[in-house]
Amino acid sequence: MQGQIFKIHSDFYYIHTPDNVYECKIRDVLKKRKDSIVVGDFVELEQINENSKQAFVSKVLPRKTYIPRPKVANIDQIVIVSAIKEPDLDFEQLNRYLCFCEYYKLTPVLCFNKNDLEGEEEIIAQIKKIYEPLKYKILFTSALEGNGIDEFKKLLKNKITVLCGSSGVGKSSLINAICPGLQLKTKQVSQKSERGTHTTRHCEIISVAKNSQIVDTPGFSQLKFDFLMPAEVGLLFREIINIQKKYGACKFSDCIHEHETGCRITEHFDLIDETRYKSYLQFIKEAKEYKKQITYGGKKTETRSKIVHNKEITKISSKKRQISRRKSNQSIHKETTEDA
Repeated sequence: MQGQIFKIHSDFYYIHTPDNVYECKIRDVLKKRKDSIVVGDFVELEQINENSKQAFVSKVLPRKTYIPRPKVANIDQIVIVSAIKEPDLDFEQLNRYLCFCEYYKLTPVLCFNKNDLEGEEEIIAQIKKIYEPLKYKILFTSALEGNGIDEFKKLLKNKITVLCGSSGVGKSSLINAICPGLQLKTKQVSQKSERGTHTTRHCEIISVAKNSQIVDTPGFSQLKFDFLMPAEVGLLFREIINIQKKYGACKFSDCIHEHETGCRITEHFDLIDETRYKSYLQFIKEAKEYKKQITYGGKKTETRSKIVHNKEITKISSKKRQISRRKSNQSIHKETTEDA
């Protein structure tokens, strides 16, 4: 029996199958997996008995796609939700999400919510100037006024979509706008910090229409490029790729486009928006820290499972492993000899 995990809560895995919904635990060997089991994973189940809605997850099937923040598998698209105002648009955070999408080979959609506030014309013009030439799909919505909601619904049809964005930008409000019956919790932006507060506490796949599902996720603000080498960061910026296609590669293959001689990117600064290049430099700084860490520090990890007769089994801790009969007899013999 196979199904898809739609929610994980307190070590229980809630799984949709074609016929039912099951509350499951996972087999011990799966707890030792290097890659954690996440919402969206397709799994095989072992039912406790024919009439029970409880089962064990015995196997995780191969993933089509995966992103680590938020941790979700087998999605079709990712919609990055940002607020035009309240809280103010954070271009660096937006560019972080975009670069993560590029890294994980997911085509993003940029959704700018709260398009009902006054004085937003200047910021909207800036958004279009930066992201339209990069061929990103852009959608403006207002969960409060209903602007852009019909287009948002069409975007979700026949797909599993992750809504990704910082707290307070209106992800839950957008879901409530297209599916009022869900009544997800929402909160206002804090007047003191001018930031949103978390209302979504865990990832969950929610059906909003026939064959349309959304992954509601907590807000994230700590995405860092602490897993890439500096020379790889430029591959995540479409304008940098476009400049090199048009004007050729930089003089040095390991150029990171800061102040190197023969750098095609610094020669054509007019083709990169200032906010994008500023984000790029910050991501390079984080990647340099990662390079320093792996150069001067070890990252060896010990596996917690092993393969025996083509089956994966959990390794037993040396503290819990029972002493063999031979070793026990040797210890007794040694003690007896010493006493004599």
